Amino acid sequence: MSEYIPRIADDQVQDSLKRNPVTALLGPRQCGKSTLVKNLTRSRDDVIYLDLERPSDLQKLDDAEWFLQSQSDKLVCLDEIQRKQDLFPVIRSIVDSDRKAGRFLILGSASRDLIRQSSESLAGRISYKKLTPFLWAEVEGKVTLEEYLNRGGFPLSLLAPQDNDAYEWRIDFISTFLERDLLQFAGFTTVTMSRLWQMLAHNNGQTLNLSKIGESLGVSHTTVRHYVDLLEGTFMVTQLRPWSGNAKKRVVKTPKVYICDTGLTAALLQLRSFDQLAGHPVFGSLWEAAVLAQIRAWFPDAGLSFYRSSHGHEIDILITHHEKIISIECKASLSPALNASFYKAAEDVKPGHVLVAAPVDHGYPMKKGIDVVSLSELPEKVRSLL
Repeated sequence: MSEYIPRIADDQVQDSLKRNPVTALLGPRQCGKSTLVKNLTRSRDDVIYLDLERPSDLQKLDDAEWFLQSQSDKLVCLDEIQRKQDLFPVIRSIVDSDRKAGRFLILGSASRDLIRQSSESLAGRISYKKLTPFLWAEVEGKVTLEEYLNRGGFPLSLLAPQDNDAYEWRIDFISTFLERDLLQFAGFTTVTMSRLWQMLAHNNGQTLNLSKIGESLGVSHTTVRHYVDLLEGTFMVTQLRPWSGNAKKRVVKTPKVYICDTGLTAALLQLRSFDQLAGHPVFGSLWEAAVLAQIRAWFPDAGLSFYRSSHGHEIDILITHHEKIISIECKASLSPALNASFYKAAEDVKPGHVLVAAPVDHGYPMKKGIDVVSLSELPEKVRSLL
């Protein structure tokens, strides 16, 4: 067995198991959920693990109520729970008869919005935790920043022996996701979804023009919205909503959409190496997506948005928490600078502090209230300001 790389979600899941009857660990396929759970439970002999994509494990649940009730002295781990949503009422009934902590640990590669029955059936009984592909803080020192940006954070891509192996894994992942994993959700065609995903990669980090995309794909804007929501619900894209704190200004009201993983963006654009990636027009927005992914994972309870006025004045990312506002500017440069458009936007938003996230080794103060930070320093710097 290869060495386990600790995740920031380890302690969150452990703590939830001590407090809640049901813990859900959600995140994209192949991001390491099963590995995390098996590592956390490896020293326990009171755990039963069922993979709901395995026919032999599914068969054990033919009489789910009897089987799960018979495991009342164990922690029952159910992987890929979205494939058998009729388990939720059964789990609820079992939990209500004995609400002790640590009864069930369910893993899923669909969001709460897609697994609707869980929120309806298990409200007040379940705690949700999220696992992302590797964060930079989890792998710093094991890979270079260039490898991290090019290969992304999915373990089997990031830790592959060679760039080409990593690229081929991501191509296979994309194909499998489109041709198999999405089949459990209705209302889409594989060809159209594939074309949309590629369009989103080319326009990574841009505002979403549903009508224009729909015209290009030959479908309605409502269909495009459904497809994007489905990609977001399966953790393949992230939507960043516009900030609406200044009612006096006319602002853009359309969300920006990012591919969830920089390595998937590179693969969708057929970019095999960091050199190809760094020379591509999407590189700046890809760095922005990497920064956003770190912030979303480290600060899940903070409000995240962007600001763009009708005049085009823009702030990449805004973090709002307890009436504090932090501005994050993402600059894929070793010598970052802020332009007049940013300062105009800052006059509108009035953030308490500005951080310029850049691929530097060490941050430094740029001017009063503005600091350049590395990707390594970003989480702690944000924490100190909230």
